[in-house]
Amino acid sequence: MKKISVLILFIGTMLFGQNDEKILIAKALDDWHAAAGLADFDMYFGLMTEDAVFIGTDATENWQRDEFINYAKPHFDKGRAWNFTAFERNIYLNSETNFAWFDELLDTQMKICRGSGVLKKVNGEWKIAHYVLSIAVPNENVDALVKIKSEKDSLLMKQIRNK
Repeated sequence: MKKISVLILFIGTMLFGQNDEKILIAKALDDWHAAAGLADFDMYFGLMTEDAVFIGTDATENWQRDEFINYAKPHFDKGRAWNFTAFERNIYLNSETNFAWFDELLDTQMKICRGSGVLKKVNGEWKIAHYVLSIAVPNENVDALVKIKSEKDSLLMKQIRNK
């Protein structure tokens, strides 16, 4: 009976610990999005790991952190970055609670987008290591969208394959 009580206590502590970590992760993500909305460059990039990757909605937007900084800095300097607000989010943790992955639906100027990514704990703080932003397209609109982007996508694929 004593072993069962210890096991229940251990599992309970793990679950409560994961819930606490999920709250901290959600706060880090919310703060990151808010920093962009406020054009707070230091806060925004301070919430990313030094080796972070940001993948944007355009097929050419696959940036290492420093490349993303170069792209984003002029927007932040103008006081007009982007403004995303999560309205649904799922967070998952590894058993050591030092690595997390998530997906979220966002209210943006592009209407509904999906963000997904990876966070890791760095010096006790959750940092975004990898972020992917996608425009959500209703299934019934996919054919029309494919027609719109077909020519440009074909040219880009040819260019990338010929590198």
